[in-house]
Amino acid sequence: MNKIRCIITICLAAMTMAASAQTATSNHNFEVAKNLDIFNALYRDLDLYYVDTLDAAKNIDNAANYMLEMLDPYTEYYAEDNSADLRQLTTGKYVGIGALTTFRPDLKRCIVAQPFAGMPADQVGILPGDIIMAIDGKQLDPCTSADKKAQTDYANSVTNQLRGEPGTTFELKVRRPTTGRTYTYKITRRNITRPSVTLAAMVADSVGYIRLSQFIDGTSNEIRRALVDLKQRGARRLVLDLRNNPGGVLEEAVKTVNLFIPRGREVVTTRSKVKELNHTYKTTLDAQDTDLPIIVLTNEGSASAAEITSGALQDYDRALIMGRRTYGKGLVQQSRELPYKGILKLTTGKYYIPSGRCVQAYKFEDGLPVHLPDSLAHEFRTAAGRIVRDGGGITPDVITPADSVPNLLIYLQESTQLFDYCVQYRAAHANIAGPTKFKLTDEEYADFCAYMKKHNFSYDRQSLKLLSTLRKMARFEGYETEAKAELDALESKLTHNEDYDFKRWEREIRGIVEGAIIEHFYYEAGREEHDLKNDKDVQQAVKMFGTPHQMHKILSGEPDA
Repeated sequence: MNKIRCIITICLAAMTMAASAQTATSNHNFEVAKNLDIFNALYRDLDLYYVDTLDAAKNIDNAANYMLEMLDPYTEYYAEDNSADLRQLTTGKYVGIGALTTFRPDLKRCIVAQPFAGMPADQVGILPGDIIMAIDGKQLDPCTSADKKAQTDYANSVTNQLRGEPGTTFELKVRRPTTGRTYTYKITRRNITRPSVTLAAMVADSVGYIRLSQFIDGTSNEIRRALVDLKQRGARRLVLDLRNNPGGVLEEAVKTVNLFIPRGREVVTTRSKVKELNHTYKTTLDAQDTDLPIIVLTNEGSASAAEITSGALQDYDRALIMGRRTYGKGLVQQSRELPYKGILKLTTGKYYIPSGRCVQAYKFEDGLPVHLPDSLAHEFRTAAGRIVRDGGGITPDVITPADSVPNLLIYLQESTQLFDYCVQYRAAHANIAGPTKFKLTDEEYADFCAYMKKHNFSYDRQSLKLLSTLRKMARFEGYETEAKAELDALESKLTHNEDYDFKRWEREIRGIVEGAIIEHFYYEAGREEHDLKNDKDVQQAVKMFGTPHQMHKILSGEPDA
């Protein structure tokens, strides 16, 4: 009898729980339907009675985007007119002329910032700096608005007109700033694919280097080919550079790990509230090389698939991770088609790497990740028993501090004056020495400094910002009058002195300018090859390869003697 009562009790409890769950689901569905009805009625009345005519597409887009912004930084809505952008992000492919274009507020027009090597724009002779005047016989009016959104819309319109169906030919009219003359080129659109491996080179005897910029369809095959080539050139150790790699296709991260990890090993598991979306990804092929010593470079710009790759290799003690803590994006996105060719890219779950940790940051503030301190994070173990932690991102096995650079260098890299100087330099030189050999002469550096000064290059100085804060605090605390003379004298000493700054930071400025000029002659790969010469992280990796016992000690988790 007691057994029967127990069974009845369990059944009643199960029925109660099921009814409760059903009620909760029913209530949730009612709330969804109710609020959708409210929104529909609200917009219907606005459309009928509001004093001005409403732009439905604009207003609904704004409402949708605001709602998504409240969720996480990665859930996004792509309307029909920009859904191609999402497809390009995941495949790395689009149809166009193969050039980076950007809007220049001072010119009120779009310019060609950089044709891609071997692509249609490059093949017909378009140069960096060329100003886009007309597309397929249609003159483009300048964008006179100072509104950022209007400028963005103008730039997007130009981009969309440059793209189209593969094999279609059109005329592109540009004005060359160095001559003032206009040129009209016939260009045939084609499928454009940006490579994931932007540079594969030897950085020391027996040390190969692969720079990976993104994870798109085919990334792992690019790495495979680059690795074969480097081995033929004598590489017996590898630096895999994932710095500033924002990630991309999860499956390509799994295949990349599979190049160095044997068949049948777990790489990443995704977990969602929808059970059908839960999945464990394992290596499915024989590895290309399970013994090659590897150092993976990461920084705060390494995210998503780059974190899966570096984290899995760390969890299996297969590679030493060096650099800075990664971004902390442990969320999985899926794309779902919407009516009228729209696409919703939404977060459906979190991913977990082999040790069991999730690399998702604790929270985001102003769009930036916040990581938990190690004292609050959970501990996990690698295959060799080393302790690793969650709390956001992948913490490197060897941390190399980032260089602190003055605002001068940051502003310089982004300045239109530097770009324009490079355009002028390219026009005055038919060719230059190769990426690893090119150097500015002292006379050329002096000319560059004079050019920047003449064209009003300016930059903020942190010291002056702090002084401004100090003045405000002195005013608040009542010391402004007494300290005025000293603060004025300090401000005089901290005021812009381009001659001093350009001399003080000459070595660093030379490197930036030389790299920018090289990019105008040898494209992105040339610039990256040039920058390797002074890359402290790469130099540190090469140095670590020179002490294999230390590298083995770190990866095996051996305690210090």
